[in-house]
Amino acid sequence: MAIQFGGLATGMDTNAIIDQLMNIERLPIARLESDKSWLNNRLSAFTELDSKLSGFLDSIKNLGDADTLQKRSGNLSSEDYLKATVSSEAMLGTNYQIEVQSLAQVQKSVSQSGFSSKESSSFDTGTISITVGTTSHSIDITSENNSLEGIMEAINDAEIGVKAAIINDGSTDPYRLVLTGENVATDFSLDDTGLNSGTGTDVLGLFEGPGGLTNPPVQDASRAHLFIDGIEIYGDSNTLTEAIPGVTLDLVQAEIGETTNLSISLNKTAIKSTIQEFAKGYNEVVGFITGQSVIDGEGGGVLSGDSGINSIKRHLQNMLTTPYKNTGVFSSLSQLGFETQKDGTLTVNDAVLSAAVDDNLESVVSLLSGEEGEDGLAKQFQDYLDSMTSSTTGMLQGRRTSINNNIDRIDTRIESIEIRLEQREKTMRARYSAMEELVSVFNAQSSYLTQQMSAITNIMNYGSKK
Repeated sequence: MAIQFGGLATGMDTNAIIDQLMNIERLPIARLESDKSWLNNRLSAFTELDSKLSGFLDSIKNLGDADTLQKRSGNLSSEDYLKATVSSEAMLGTNYQIEVQSLAQVQKSVSQSGFSSKESSSFDTGTISITVGTTSHSIDITSENNSLEGIMEAINDAEIGVKAAIINDGSTDPYRLVLTGENVATDFSLDDTGLNSGTGTDVLGLFEGPGGLTNPPVQDASRAHLFIDGIEIYGDSNTLTEAIPGVTLDLVQAEIGETTNLSISLNKTAIKSTIQEFAKGYNEVVGFITGQSVIDGEGGGVLSGDSGINSIKRHLQNMLTTPYKNTGVFSSLSQLGFETQKDGTLTVNDAVLSAAVDDNLESVVSLLSGEEGEDGLAKQFQDYLDSMTSSTTGMLQGRRTSINNNIDRIDTRIESIEIRLEQREKTMRARYSAMEELVSVFNAQSSYLTQQMSAITNIMNYGSKK
């Protein structure tokens, strides 16, 4: 943009005059920018409300789950030998004595001697036979794969229930072949007598004759073996789900003669915490909505007066107080100790909630989880919150679409005004420039006339002196 010097002829600061006039012309843009900022603030507030609704939904995701509402605890005298996970199907007040005799594990064998290279073709060709359980498998070893690495790949490609790997033990001949079974309690053996072409310099050395190990396996194949209250139990995994009704046992370590005591009790703390999470999530939503209506004791929140958020608050309050029909002794959350405060938030009376859990847990479950195929009160809240936070039809999506459309219209309006004002400023500067040029002409003519008058006056004064 060229530098312009205004007012050289008139003495007026025409640039400043034009700038002030344009500032007045831009007042509508300032108002539009203010409207745009307000809309963006509303969108941020709706986004925050949606986040709080989603948080509320997350906090009550287990509120209607019967297992969670009847959560048991498995108390172990020690966790050195096993861990226990208890479901609501476990029998309350029961005790078990558990002794872990052995863990379920796969067989693992390693070559007794090592090899200097894993890539060189240093073995005989022919076949190796691997017997897994009672089934024998023949694997061809040719000049294409008669290296340690080739034998490993041939075993793995056969997919017979045994996996091969190569380790480096750091010795002079560091490469050793490791065979690992895929199924617990299934033994395997390898017979390499079929490698008899006489062309190789290395032998596997892991086996002695058909099926005979030179050295015992690093790890024997075995099933899990334990005693529960004197009853002998076997398993094909270290995780047992049916040894004790409603209890999953994860075996950690075997030790003959070491007994672990397991007692089943009701986890009242966890049950109460699940119910109390409702009040926390509810208060986050209601507190935010209330805060939008009152700021420092006065109205003024960006969502103040919005019928949508007020509707959410009313709907949640109605769901809180509407009786829920069921066969239990409770029909509303207030009977579980939920108390509404003046600001609309909730507190939980711990004594009332504890009594409900202690004396009428089945009725608590009926109220929150439902019965006979009917949804409970928790599901009603979950469905409503899910509809409000839907990414396609939820409250935020509708508001976002409306607000973004309005912002787009404002941006279009501002762009139109800016184009008009740009032309307006060009026109104004052209007119002021023309005025300066005209005044400059007038000034030149005035100076010329002044000079002429001065000359005439001088001539007249000269004549009069003669």
